[in-house]
Amino acid sequence: MNQSNPIISFLLEHNKRQSEIFCGPDAALARRQYRAIHPTEIAALKCMDGRLNLAVQTQTPPGIIQPFRNIGGKFDIGWPYFGELMSEWVNYIIAKGRSGIVLVTYHYSKGDTHRGCRGFKYDAPAAMAYTHDLKNQIERVFGKEHKIIYPIQVGIETDDEALTLHGQKGLTLNLAEKLSLPENDLRERVEKLYPDMSQQMVADLMPLLVGNQRHIAKIKASNRPLVNTEHMEQVLVIGRGMDWLHLPNKALIIGPYSYNLREPIVAGAGILLENLKEGRVPEKDGLVLLASAAYREDAGFEKLRAIEKAHSFAEFAQHAIYEAVPEIKPHLHLLLGIVDLNTRLMTVIEPRQQINT
Repeated sequence: MNQSNPIISFLLEHNKRQSEIFCGPDAALARRQYRAIHPTEIAALKCMDGRLNLAVQTQTPPGIIQPFRNIGGKFDIGWPYFGELMSEWVNYIIAKGRSGIVLVTYHYSKGDTHRGCRGFKYDAPAAMAYTHDLKNQIERVFGKEHKIIYPIQVGIETDDEALTLHGQKGLTLNLAEKLSLPENDLRERVEKLYPDMSQQMVADLMPLLVGNQRHIAKIKASNRPLVNTEHMEQVLVIGRGMDWLHLPNKALIIGPYSYNLREPIVAGAGILLENLKEGRVPEKDGLVLLASAAYREDAGFEKLRAIEKAHSFAEFAQHAIYEAVPEIKPHLHLLLGIVDLNTRLMTVIEPRQQINT
């Protein structure tokens, strides 16, 4: 493992800084205050695409939105591991006496179809239909009356990083078209979209929407080059515990949820190689495969199991990548780590074997 690689050095330094901020009194107290004012838990099901960062795009403090990532934002409650994680999340919510909102997202580009979602072969209507069905599945499992869990379908337009909410009876709300809408009027629109949503859930959803209004205005005012709306990732992540890596367009992040992990890993490697070939990232820096597992308890076996998971993720990913995208091998550097969810600090571990496929 080459820790002198500039991308790896950057990742380790960035993680250290973000962990220090996360653990510092200002951020810790701000999170506690935010949760006291807005107790509804928020989860987001989204694509591995590095352009999707809801904490940044909604100006929400780190650690508030629970992210789940897979190619295209494709999930299924029937997948054993993902289903268990969602069940744990819901049980945690119930134990705390709270409610939860699940943002079921898809993404697209208004300016160029091919800046959209590769996981759906750039077919935005197909992505929209899939996430609508996924929302319905979550309702079938956790309740159609939305007493505790309220899934909502959300489109993310990546040129302006704008959210579109899909409500009941086919109603939608595109925040890019409502930048000047006052908060009270915005709240009325949300209540029309979701007439059965509790007042507490509405109140706790509003900061994300107002934050997105501000973020869109900032993006529009910046007149950023179109190249910045394309894929520019240098890092492919497989695993969990990556919400500290909230840097737009830096990494493709794949959670270990589906029956077919090979597909998103190979697709992600192809995107990174394409970024390198087309000059969107510097060839001298190369690319990084980051395998990560998360844990909460130092004592006992959880941390030790996380180490084994990180090794397993790394070896599986390397085999898949070197078999399907052999051209990437000279450019790909490996980084393994385990992340303490209490501090977000990543500890580097050494690979247990060299993959030469």
